[in-house]
Amino acid sequence: MERAQERAAKDGPDGLAARPGGPPTDLELLVHGVGGTTPEEMLGDPRTVRITGDDTAAVFRRAGDVDAESAPDDHRDGPVPEAYVWCNLTSGNGARALWLLLLPFMVVNLAHWMRPAARGRKRAVQLYGLLVRLAALTLTVLLVAAACEVALDLAAWQCAGTGACARHHSWLGFLSPAVSGDGWWSRPGRRLAVAALVPTALTGLLWYLSHRTWAAYESEKPMTRDPGPDDQDDRTSLGRPGFWYGRRPVARLRAAHTTAGLLTVAAAVMTPVLAFDRRAGGPAAPEILGPLLAAATALWAAVAVGVVCRRGRSENRLDQELDEHLVRRLPLGALALLALTLVYAGWPRPGWHSTGRLPGDTAFGGIALAQGVLVIALGVVAHDLHRRHPDPRAAMRGLGGPAVALLACALGGVMSGGVAQRVADWLDGTGGSITGPPVLLTWQASVIPPLLLAVLALAAVLTWRTWQRSRAERRTVERGHRPEPEDTARTRRIARARAMAALTDRAPLVVAVVSAATLLLGAGALVGAQVSERTPGEAARRAHAVVQGAAETAQALGSWLVGLGFILFVTWGRRAYKDASARRTIGILWDVGTFWPRAAHPFAPPCYAERAVPDLTWRMATWTRRTGGRVVISGHSQGSVLAAAAAWQLEPSVRKKVALLTYGSPLERLYGRWFPAHFGPPALSSLHREVACWRNLYRLTDPIGGPVRLPGDCGPEVDREPLHDPLAYGRTALHPLPAPILGHSDYQADPAFAEERARLLARLRPDVPGPRHRGEPPAGPDPDGEAGSQGSSGRSSA
Repeated sequence: MERAQERAAKDGPDGLAARPGGPPTDLELLVHGVGGTTPEEMLGDPRTVRITGDDTAAVFRRAGDVDAESAPDDHRDGPVPEAYVWCNLTSGNGARALWLLLLPFMVVNLAHWMRPAARGRKRAVQLYGLLVRLAALTLTVLLVAAACEVALDLAAWQCAGTGACARHHSWLGFLSPAVSGDGWWSRPGRRLAVAALVPTALTGLLWYLSHRTWAAYESEKPMTRDPGPDDQDDRTSLGRPGFWYGRRPVARLRAAHTTAGLLTVAAAVMTPVLAFDRRAGGPAAPEILGPLLAAATALWAAVAVGVVCRRGRSENRLDQELDEHLVRRLPLGALALLALTLVYAGWPRPGWHSTGRLPGDTAFGGIALAQGVLVIALGVVAHDLHRRHPDPRAAMRGLGGPAVALLACALGGVMSGGVAQRVADWLDGTGGSITGPPVLLTWQASVIPPLLLAVLALAAVLTWRTWQRSRAERRTVERGHRPEPEDTARTRRIARARAMAALTDRAPLVVAVVSAATLLLGAGALVGAQVSERTPGEAARRAHAVVQGAAETAQALGSWLVGLGFILFVTWGRRAYKDASARRTIGILWDVGTFWPRAAHPFAPPCYAERAVPDLTWRMATWTRRTGGRVVISGHSQGSVLAAAAAWQLEPSVRKKVALLTYGSPLERLYGRWFPAHFGPPALSSLHREVACWRNLYRLTDPIGGPVRLPGDCGPEVDREPLHDPLAYGRTALHPLPAPILGHSDYQADPAFAEERARLLARLRPDVPGPRHRGEPPAGPDPDGEAGSQGSSGRSSA
């Protein structure tokens, strides 16, 4: 092992030795999927060597293959396998547990990439992105406003202002007039100034996490290349040189969102102070300073919104500029305004006492209304884009993005309301000494039970349909395994696995029902809170007994469910911080949700593909350039998405030397349906034409992977017929014990895997040119002097 590591270090950063004359060595670059694995498991050898990379993501080889380039005759029977391990990008140290706080931000960022395909509709695409970015900005304001509600209103204003509550919580004693004897810090404005440190610290934490991950992810520079004519078309933007380099736009958005968070704190402190000064009068200095601070805060907020509106991605080139003045001065200006606001709030104001809720609690209603308007406008734009260029496979007829944006806003509201209600219950206990959070948060919690009823009804319908499909699949399984003896239990298990795997295709229906119910119930909660200004139970006291009982039940059950969710959320985060296995489970969620760059929300978990895609691109490009060999990039599950994105980033001359082998791949089943602008039929068809050849393996029992479904002859050429799962129906000479139902795992255990890999390598060899599409001229020599062949242009021998 030590000698192998020394040899790898001696050969250089790529681990490549000088190659003597002779045929080049073939390479198979393995890319794992969600959840991650070890290089030993991927390579099937306990002795592995890191060829290139670091502790976060690296390429490994078996120790015996470290000098494969210097002995090509020893590897004629198959390619040299390498494993790219990237799981630490999403499930590394314990700080990843903090990413749970960023879940709504991650979801709204997904909505940015879910727009329908659009040809020549640049303004509509820009409007779509603008609406998503504004919705993302409201989520930042909502989170900070929830922290202000907890710290300023519930703790400093209500509990510290009530003697019974303050005595029950001794840590608030110095802020309470009754406990401290009208101490210096017990004045309302000074209490607010002290409590404002909590949401300010939260905003600083979000800035820190974003800045830290920005330096580790977005600052990884992709391979430099000049944009070609294909980079300007509408098939997909994943191949553009600057797509995976979001350093500048993320820095700009981070500055704007940090500014918005700090100004939200300043507004929460300033609003009650201005209200008292206008009502009661006071010293001349505060009366002058207050309106000036309010105007300056509004102006600075307008600047931050303008930065969000003007934010764009320079994908056609590597945009290495960094707006240092804007990135630094915008948050610093907001911080200065916040400091002046705290000084303004701490000015002595005789006769000011805290009663009821903190003035300005209507902010939550304004945020909810703004989010509803933005989501509806987003739906109008998405519908127009889809109508002009319809894609029958697109999820929800192009409305997947607006639906997901709505769910992100709802998730942010539930998290905010849950924290506020749990803190209110904790501070108040059972004494009823404080008023509690704004009534809108109670209304929002009360709509959770009817929403769950709608989900349960949908689950019942899906269960019935799955049972019916399972019965239908039994006949198919029986026909497929004749003339073997019938095993009823075995047939049922296989049929049930196929029916359960098909539930993935029902995801658009689930999202449509949940988002529609959320929109209607959320609108009802907003109207009810604004009209009644009371909780649901109080508002229904004069109604019919059935209505009153339903309102009180929904309110109590909603509060209990929010509390349970909050406890589970905290428990899960605490476990993830301490337990690496739990953190890896959470990492699976990030594997799916953080593939895309942070184009809408800078506080979302970082995009691991901005590190993984350049890694794979560099590895394939340097290999082909230095050895002249051919590469099969073999991707499982999410790894197949990374493999496709990396292939798009290669130079056309290098792309013709790369074969793509995907298995258990969600490229069309998930990404093609939910992200049609980037993985729709035109994009996947272009990838098929541009790589040397491509084969895709899938099983009917796989809930994630599926066929690529390319049109015409391309479809059969790429998609192999579904693999048998299990490999043997009954006991055979090769399988004397019952073969397991593999589903999404262990594709390499199927003999079809080695068969397809061998055929791809045969088509890649320069002395065996692959067939072409009918009507296409033969390819000329490539820049390396070898006969270029578009292996993907003809039907595979498989």
